[in-house]
Amino acid sequence: MHKSLCGLLLALALPSAEGASQEIRALFQPDPSQPSKNVFINKTPVSGYCASHVSECADNNMFSLQLPIRFNAQRPLVPADYIQIRVPASWRQLTVKNSETGETETVEVRITGIGSNYVLSDAATAITGEVDNIDAHRKLWVESSWVNAPPPCQYSGMGYLTPKTYQFFWKTPQEGACTKTAAYAIPHMSMEYLDFAYELRTPNPLNMSSGLYSGSMVYSIGPAGDFDLGSLIQPDDNVLNLDFVLDVQHTLKVDLPPGGNKVMLEPEGGWMRWIDSGRKPTSIYRDQLFYISASSRFKVMMLCNSTGGTRCKLGSPQGNVTEVETFLTLPAGIGGPSGGEVKLLKLLYNTWVGPFQPTVYLDRKAGSLRFEMPRDAIDFLFRPGLSDTLSGNITIIWDSEV
Repeated sequence: MHKSLCGLLLALALPSAEGASQEIRALFQPDPSQPSKNVFINKTPVSGYCASHVSECADNNMFSLQLPIRFNAQRPLVPADYIQIRVPASWRQLTVKNSETGETETVEVRITGIGSNYVLSDAATAITGEVDNIDAHRKLWVESSWVNAPPPCQYSGMGYLTPKTYQFFWKTPQEGACTKTAAYAIPHMSMEYLDFAYELRTPNPLNMSSGLYSGSMVYSIGPAGDFDLGSLIQPDDNVLNLDFVLDVQHTLKVDLPPGGNKVMLEPEGGWMRWIDSGRKPTSIYRDQLFYISASSRFKVMMLCNSTGGTRCKLGSPQGNVTEVETFLTLPAGIGGPSGGEVKLLKLLYNTWVGPFQPTVYLDRKAGSLRFEMPRDAIDFLFRPGLSDTLSGNITIIWDSEV
Protein backbone atom coordinates (compact mmCIF):
# COMPACT_ATOMS: atom_id res chain seq x y z
CA MET A 1 0.00 0.00 0.00
CA HIS A 2 1.36 3.33 -0.99
CA LYS A 3 0.95 6.23 1.37
CA SER A 4 1.59 9.90 0.70
CA LEU A 5 1.87 12.74 3.22
CA CYS A 6 0.90 16.31 2.45
CA GLY A 7 2.38 19.04 4.66
CA LEU A 8 0.50 22.34 4.85
CA LEU A 9 2.02 25.59 6.06
CA LEU A 10 -0.73 27.80 7.49
CA ALA A 11 -0.35 31.54 8.08
CA LEU A 12 -2.69 33.95 9.77
CA ALA A 13 -2.22 37.65 9.14
CA LEU A 14 -3.59 39.91 11.86
CA PRO A 15 -4.03 43.65 11.48
CA SER A 16 -1.42 45.79 13.20
CA ALA A 17 -2.49 47.46 16.41
CA GLU A 18 0.56 49.71 16.65
CA GLY A 19 -1.08 52.70 14.98
CA ALA A 20 0.48 55.93 13.78
CA SER A 21 3.34 57.36 15.83
CA GLN A 22 4.75 60.86 16.07
CA GLU A 23 7.65 62.05 18.21
CA ILE A 24 7.32 65.39 20.00
CA ARG A 25 10.71 66.63 21.21
CA ALA A 26 11.39 69.62 23.45
CA LEU A 27 14.77 70.97 24.57
CA PHE A 28 15.99 72.97 27.55
CA GLN A 29 19.33 74.74 27.31
CA PRO A 30 20.03 77.74 29.56
CA ASP A 31 20.23 80.99 27.62
CA PRO A 32 22.65 83.58 29.07
CA SER A 33 20.75 86.35 27.27
CA GLN A 34 17.47 85.32 28.96
CA PRO A 35 18.44 83.86 32.36
CA SER A 36 14.89 84.03 33.71
CA LYS A 37 13.41 82.07 30.76
CA ASN A 38 13.42 78.58 32.26
CA VAL A 39 11.24 76.78 29.73
CA PHE A 40 11.46 74.00 27.18
CA ILE A 41 11.57 74.91 23.50
CA ASN A 42 9.51 72.67 21.21
CA LYS A 43 11.90 71.31 18.56
CA THR A 44 9.31 69.20 16.70
CA PRO A 45 9.09 70.16 13.00
CA VAL A 46 5.75 71.83 12.35
CA SER A 47 3.44 70.58 9.61
CA GLY A 48 -0.13 71.34 8.66
CA TYR A 49 -1.95 74.43 9.91
CA CYS A 50 0.91 76.10 11.81
CA ALA A 51 3.25 75.78 8.84
CA SER A 52 1.09 78.32 6.97
CA HIS A 53 -0.26 80.31 9.95
CA VAL A 54 2.99 80.89 11.82
CA SER A 55 2.14 84.08 13.71
CA GLU A 56 -1.31 82.82 14.72
CA CYS A 57 0.20 79.70 16.29
CA ALA A 58 3.07 81.58 17.93
CA ASP A 59 0.65 84.03 19.54
CA ASN A 60 -1.41 81.16 20.98
CA ASN A 61 1.46 78.80 21.91
CA MET A 62 0.14 76.24 19.41
CA PHE A 63 1.99 73.63 17.37
CA SER A 64 0.48 71.49 14.65
CA LEU A 65 1.11 68.12 13.01
CA GLN A 66 -0.33 66.66 9.84
CA LEU A 67 -0.47 62.87 9.75
CA PRO A 68 -1.40 60.57 6.82
CA ILE A 69 -4.50 59.13 8.50
CA ARG A 70 -7.36 59.02 5.99
CA PHE A 71 -11.08 59.00 6.79
CA ASN A 72 -13.74 57.56 4.46
CA ALA A 73 -17.53 57.74 4.44
CA GLN A 74 -19.01 54.27 4.95
CA ARG A 75 -21.92 54.98 2.58
CA PRO A 76 -23.33 57.83 0.47
CA LEU A 77 -24.51 60.81 2.49
CA VAL A 78 -28.14 61.86 2.27
CA PRO A 79 -29.67 65.17 3.36
CA ALA A 80 -29.74 65.51 7.17
CA ASP A 81 -26.74 63.18 7.60
CA TYR A 82 -24.24 64.89 9.88
CA ILE A 83 -20.55 64.75 10.66
CA GLN A 84 -19.65 65.41 14.31
CA ILE A 85 -16.00 66.09 15.10
CA ARG A 86 -14.73 65.68 18.67
CA VAL A 87 -11.14 65.95 19.94
CA PRO A 88 -9.48 65.63 23.39
CA ALA A 89 -9.46 69.40 24.04
CA SER A 90 -9.01 69.14 27.83
CA TRP A 91 -5.60 68.84 29.49
CA ARG A 92 -4.31 65.28 29.84
CA GLN A 93 -1.27 64.16 31.79
CA LEU A 94 1.49 61.71 30.96
CA THR A 95 4.64 60.68 32.81
CA VAL A 96 8.09 61.08 31.29
CA LYS A 97 11.06 59.23 32.78
CA ASN A 98 14.79 59.88 32.75
CA SER A 99 16.34 56.73 31.30
CA GLU A 100 19.53 57.11 33.36
CA THR A 101 18.39 58.38 36.77
CA GLY A 102 14.87 56.94 36.82
CA GLU A 103 13.43 60.34 37.80
CA THR A 104 9.92 61.06 36.56
CA GLU A 105 8.10 64.27 35.69
CA THR A 106 4.63 65.14 34.42
CA VAL A 107 3.82 66.62 31.01
CA GLU A 108 0.38 67.92 30.08
CA VAL A 109 -1.02 68.14 26.56
CA ARG A 110 -4.29 69.22 25.00
CA ILE A 111 -5.56 69.32 21.42
CA THR A 112 -6.33 72.91 20.41
CA GLY A 113 -7.34 72.49 16.77
CA ILE A 114 -8.49 70.00 14.16
CA GLY A 115 -8.56 70.07 10.38
CA SER A 116 -8.30 68.16 7.12
CA ASN A 117 -9.16 68.44 3.43
CA TYR A 118 -12.48 66.88 2.51
CA VAL A 119 -12.74 65.33 -0.94
CA LEU A 120 -16.06 64.88 -2.78
CA SER A 121 -16.80 62.27 -5.44
CA ASP A 122 -18.35 65.00 -7.62
CA ALA A 123 -17.82 68.73 -7.91
CA ALA A 124 -19.84 70.71 -5.39
CA THR A 125 -21.41 72.64 -8.28
CA ALA A 126 -22.69 69.38 -9.81
CA ILE A 127 -24.20 68.28 -6.48
CA THR A 128 -25.89 71.59 -5.60
CA GLY A 129 -26.57 73.11 -9.03
CA GLU A 130 -24.76 76.32 -8.06
CA VAL A 131 -22.49 77.86 -10.68
CA ASP A 132 -19.90 79.37 -8.34
CA ASN A 133 -17.58 77.02 -6.42
CA ILE A 134 -17.68 79.10 -3.23
CA ASP A 135 -21.48 79.22 -3.27
CA ALA A 136 -21.66 75.51 -4.03
CA HIS A 137 -19.54 74.49 -1.01
CA ARG A 138 -21.54 76.92 1.13
CA LYS A 139 -24.90 75.52 0.03
CA LEU A 140 -23.72 71.92 0.41
CA TRP A 141 -24.00 72.15 4.21
CA VAL A 142 -26.82 73.41 6.40
CA GLU A 143 -24.33 75.36 8.58
CA SER A 144 -22.56 76.95 5.55
CA SER A 145 -19.05 76.15 4.31
CA TRP A 146 -16.38 74.60 6.48
CA VAL A 147 -14.40 77.81 6.96
CA ASN A 148 -17.20 78.63 9.41
CA ALA A 149 -16.55 76.47 12.46
CA PRO A 150 -19.67 75.18 14.24
CA PRO A 151 -19.66 75.72 18.03
CA PRO A 152 -17.98 74.87 20.29
CA CYS A 153 -15.24 74.92 17.63
CA GLN A 154 -13.99 78.32 16.55
CA TYR A 155 -12.90 80.05 13.34
CA SER A 156 -9.20 79.77 12.47
CA GLY A 157 -9.00 81.63 9.17
CA MET A 158 -8.41 78.54 6.99
CA GLY A 159 -10.76 77.70 4.12
CA TYR A 160 -9.19 76.73 0.78
CA LEU A 161 -11.29 75.10 -1.92
CA THR A 162 -11.30 73.50 -5.35
CA PRO A 163 -14.40 72.20 -7.19
CA LYS A 164 -14.17 68.85 -5.31
CA THR A 165 -12.16 69.68 -2.16
CA TYR A 166 -12.27 71.95 0.88
CA GLN A 167 -9.32 72.43 3.23
CA PHE A 168 -10.41 73.54 6.72
CA PHE A 169 -9.10 73.95 10.26
CA TRP A 170 -11.06 74.70 13.41
CA LYS A 171 -9.83 75.75 16.84
CA THR A 172 -11.05 73.55 19.69
CA PRO A 173 -11.02 75.57 22.94
CA GLN A 174 -13.20 73.04 24.79
CA GLU A 175 -14.62 69.54 24.61
CA GLY A 176 -17.74 69.01 22.51
CA ALA A 177 -19.10 67.89 19.13
CA CYS A 178 -18.69 70.31 16.23
CA THR A 179 -21.40 69.37 13.71
CA LYS A 180 -21.84 69.86 9.97
CA THR A 181 -25.10 68.65 8.37
CA ALA A 182 -25.41 67.65 4.71
CA ALA A 183 -28.01 69.66 2.77
CA TYR A 184 -27.69 67.51 -0.37
CA ALA A 185 -27.01 63.90 -1.26
CA ILE A 186 -23.24 63.29 -1.57
CA PRO A 187 -22.29 60.05 -3.39
CA HIS A 188 -18.97 59.77 -1.54
CA MET A 189 -16.79 61.82 0.74
CA SER A 190 -13.39 61.36 2.41
CA MET A 191 -10.88 63.28 4.54
CA GLU A 192 -7.33 63.17 3.16
CA TYR A 193 -5.36 63.48 6.42
CA LEU A 194 -5.51 64.34 10.11
CA ASP A 195 -4.26 67.83 10.92
CA PHE A 196 -4.27 68.79 14.60
CA ALA A 197 -2.80 71.49 16.84
CA TYR A 198 -1.63 70.90 20.39
CA GLU A 199 -0.44 72.85 23.41
CA LEU A 200 2.06 71.64 26.01
CA ARG A 201 2.67 72.24 29.70
CA THR A 202 6.16 71.09 30.65
CA PRO A 203 7.80 70.81 34.10
CA ASN A 204 10.33 73.29 35.48
CA PRO A 205 13.65 72.21 33.94
CA LEU A 206 15.65 73.70 36.82
CA ASN A 207 14.27 70.93 39.03
CA MET A 208 15.27 68.19 36.58
CA SER A 209 18.54 66.35 36.07
CA SER A 210 20.31 66.45 32.73
CA GLY A 211 19.32 63.76 30.26
CA LEU A 212 16.43 62.49 28.16
CA TYR A 213 12.96 62.07 29.66
CA SER A 214 10.53 60.04 27.55
CA GLY A 215 6.91 58.91 27.72
CA SER A 216 3.92 58.29 25.45
CA MET A 217 0.34 59.44 25.13
CA VAL A 218 -1.97 57.04 23.29
CA TYR A 219 -5.12 58.34 21.59
CA SER A 220 -7.89 56.29 19.99
CA ILE A 221 -9.28 57.36 16.62
CA GLY A 222 -12.74 56.53 15.32
CA PRO A 223 -16.31 56.34 16.61
CA ALA A 224 -16.45 57.06 20.38
CA GLY A 225 -12.65 57.51 20.37
CA ASP A 226 -10.51 60.44 21.41
CA PHE A 227 -10.48 61.74 17.84
CA ASP A 228 -14.05 61.06 16.68
CA LEU A 229 -15.58 62.07 13.34
CA GLY A 230 -18.77 60.10 13.99
CA SER A 231 -19.93 56.68 12.83
CA LEU A 232 -20.33 57.78 9.22
CA ILE A 233 -16.70 58.86 8.64
CA GLN A 234 -14.18 56.26 9.81
CA PRO A 235 -10.35 56.23 9.78
CA ASP A 236 -7.92 53.79 8.18
CA ASP A 237 -5.90 53.78 11.45
CA ASN A 238 -7.49 53.72 14.89
CA VAL A 239 -4.52 54.49 17.17
CA LEU A 240 -2.28 57.55 17.47
CA ASN A 241 0.85 57.42 19.65
CA LEU A 242 2.50 60.69 20.63
CA ASP A 243 6.01 59.91 21.89
CA PHE A 244 7.35 62.75 24.03
CA VAL A 245 11.07 63.34 24.57
CA LEU A 246 12.27 66.14 26.86
CA ASP A 247 15.98 66.83 26.42
CA VAL A 248 17.52 68.61 29.43
CA GLN A 249 21.01 70.02 28.88
CA HIS A 250 22.10 71.84 32.01
CA THR A 251 25.07 74.09 32.61
CA LEU A 252 27.32 73.86 35.67
CA LYS A 253 30.61 75.70 35.36
CA VAL A 254 32.85 77.27 38.00
CA ASP A 255 35.71 79.58 37.00
CA LEU A 256 38.46 81.12 39.10
CA PRO A 257 39.99 84.48 38.16
CA PRO A 258 43.61 84.41 36.97
CA GLY A 259 45.85 83.26 39.81
CA GLY A 260 42.83 82.24 41.87
CA ASN A 261 44.15 78.72 42.38
CA LYS A 262 46.90 80.04 44.68
CA VAL A 263 45.60 81.44 47.95
CA MET A 264 47.75 83.28 50.50
CA LEU A 265 46.37 83.42 54.04
CA GLU A 266 47.07 86.51 56.13
CA PRO A 267 45.57 88.53 58.97
CA GLU A 268 43.06 91.26 58.27
CA GLY A 269 44.97 94.33 57.17
CA GLY A 270 48.12 92.35 56.31
CA TRP A 271 51.01 90.98 58.33
CA MET A 272 52.84 94.28 58.93
CA ARG A 273 49.95 95.70 60.91
CA TRP A 274 50.23 92.89 63.45
CA ILE A 275 54.02 92.73 63.44
CA ASP A 276 54.27 96.45 64.14
CA SER A 277 51.74 96.20 66.97
CA GLY A 278 53.47 93.23 68.55
CA ARG A 279 50.12 91.55 69.02
CA LYS A 280 48.92 88.13 67.86
CA PRO A 281 46.31 88.35 65.04
CA THR A 282 42.78 87.35 65.94
CA SER A 283 42.00 85.92 62.50
CA ILE A 284 43.94 84.63 59.51
CA TYR A 285 41.98 83.99 56.31
CA ARG A 286 41.49 84.71 52.63
CA ASP A 287 38.28 85.19 50.62
CA GLN A 288 38.71 83.79 47.12
CA LEU A 289 36.20 84.83 44.46
CA PHE A 290 34.84 82.40 41.87
CA TYR A 291 32.27 82.74 39.08
CA ILE A 292 29.52 80.17 38.74
CA SER A 293 27.14 79.41 35.86
CA ALA A 294 24.38 77.03 36.94
CA SER A 295 20.95 75.99 35.71
CA SER A 296 20.23 72.98 37.92
CA ARG A 297 20.71 71.69 41.43
CA PHE A 298 24.21 70.61 42.41
CA LYS A 299 26.26 69.42 45.37
CA VAL A 300 29.74 70.28 46.65
CA MET A 301 32.52 68.24 48.27
CA MET A 302 35.86 69.23 49.79
CA LEU A 303 38.96 67.01 49.56
CA CYS A 304 42.27 67.70 51.31
CA ASN A 305 44.79 66.29 53.77
CA SER A 306 42.45 65.74 56.70
CA THR A 307 41.60 63.30 59.42
CA GLY A 308 37.92 64.13 58.97
CA GLY A 309 35.43 66.80 59.91
CA THR A 310 35.75 70.40 58.71
CA ARG A 311 39.53 70.89 58.97
CA CYS A 312 42.29 70.54 56.38
CA LYS A 313 45.97 70.36 57.28
CA LEU A 314 48.72 72.71 56.14
CA GLY A 315 52.28 71.56 56.73
CA SER A 316 55.95 72.37 56.11
CA PRO A 317 59.18 70.43 55.52
CA GLN A 318 60.14 71.33 59.10
CA GLY A 319 57.25 69.24 60.34
CA ASN A 320 55.05 72.09 61.55
CA VAL A 321 51.33 71.60 61.00
CA THR A 322 48.32 73.87 61.27
CA GLU A 323 44.69 73.63 60.18
CA VAL A 324 42.27 75.63 58.06
CA GLU A 325 38.52 75.52 57.48
CA THR A 326 36.65 76.32 54.25
CA PHE A 327 33.39 78.28 54.03
CA LEU A 328 31.20 78.52 50.93
CA THR A 329 29.14 81.57 49.91
CA LEU A 330 26.94 81.35 46.82
CA PRO A 331 25.41 84.21 44.83
CA ALA A 332 21.80 85.28 45.26
CA GLY A 333 19.45 83.06 43.27
CA ILE A 334 20.88 79.78 44.59
CA GLY A 335 19.21 78.29 47.64
CA GLY A 336 20.75 75.89 50.12
CA PRO A 337 19.37 72.58 51.42
CA SER A 338 16.92 74.43 53.67
CA GLY A 339 15.93 76.84 50.91
CA GLY A 340 17.64 79.95 52.30
CA GLU A 341 20.67 81.84 51.08
CA VAL A 342 24.09 80.18 51.26
CA LYS A 343 26.52 82.34 53.24
CA LEU A 344 29.72 81.09 54.89
CA LEU A 345 28.55 77.47 54.90
CA LYS A 346 31.25 75.29 56.44
CA LEU A 347 32.37 72.45 54.15
CA LEU A 348 33.15 68.92 55.34
CA TYR A 349 36.03 66.68 54.29
CA ASN A 350 35.03 63.95 51.82
CA THR A 351 31.32 64.66 52.36
CA TRP A 352 28.80 65.97 49.86
CA VAL A 353 26.99 69.14 50.92
CA GLY A 354 23.72 70.22 49.26
CA PRO A 355 21.73 70.08 47.18
CA PHE A 356 21.90 73.70 46.09
CA GLN A 357 19.03 74.81 43.84
CA PRO A 358 19.10 77.78 41.42
CA THR A 359 15.79 79.60 41.15
CA VAL A 360 16.87 81.10 37.81
CA TYR A 361 19.72 80.41 35.43
CA LEU A 362 22.84 82.14 36.73
CA ASP A 363 25.53 83.11 34.23
CA ARG A 364 28.97 83.88 35.75
CA LYS A 365 27.69 85.19 39.04
CA ALA A 366 30.24 85.76 41.81
CA GLY A 367 30.52 83.58 44.88
CA SER A 368 33.39 83.07 47.31
CA LEU A 369 35.36 80.52 49.27
CA ARG A 370 36.75 81.63 52.62
CA PHE A 371 39.80 79.75 53.90
CA GLU A 372 40.21 80.54 57.60
CA MET A 373 42.35 79.23 60.44
CA PRO A 374 40.46 78.30 63.65
CA ARG A 375 41.44 80.25 66.73
CA ASP A 376 43.19 77.29 68.39
CA ALA A 377 45.25 76.76 65.22
CA ILE A 378 46.36 80.39 65.38
CA ASP A 379 47.36 79.98 69.02
CA PHE A 380 49.36 76.85 68.18
CA LEU A 381 51.04 78.47 65.20
CA PHE A 382 52.21 81.59 67.03
CA ARG A 383 54.56 79.88 69.46
CA PRO A 384 57.66 81.81 70.45
CA GLY A 385 60.51 81.49 67.97
CA LEU A 386 58.48 79.80 65.20
CA SER A 387 59.22 81.01 61.67
CA ASP A 388 58.01 78.87 58.82
CA THR A 389 55.93 78.66 55.63
CA LEU A 390 53.10 76.11 55.59
CA SER A 391 51.12 75.00 52.57
CA GLY A 392 48.59 72.44 51.42
CA ASN A 393 46.10 71.57 48.69
CA ILE A 394 42.32 71.84 48.97
CA THR A 395 40.10 70.60 46.14
CA ILE A 396 36.44 71.67 45.79
CA ILE A 397 34.29 69.36 43.64
CA TRP A 398 31.02 70.59 42.07
CA ASP A 399 28.65 67.92 40.80
CA SER A 400 25.26 68.28 39.09
CA GLU A 401 24.44 64.61 39.65
CA VAL A 402 22.55 65.00 42.91
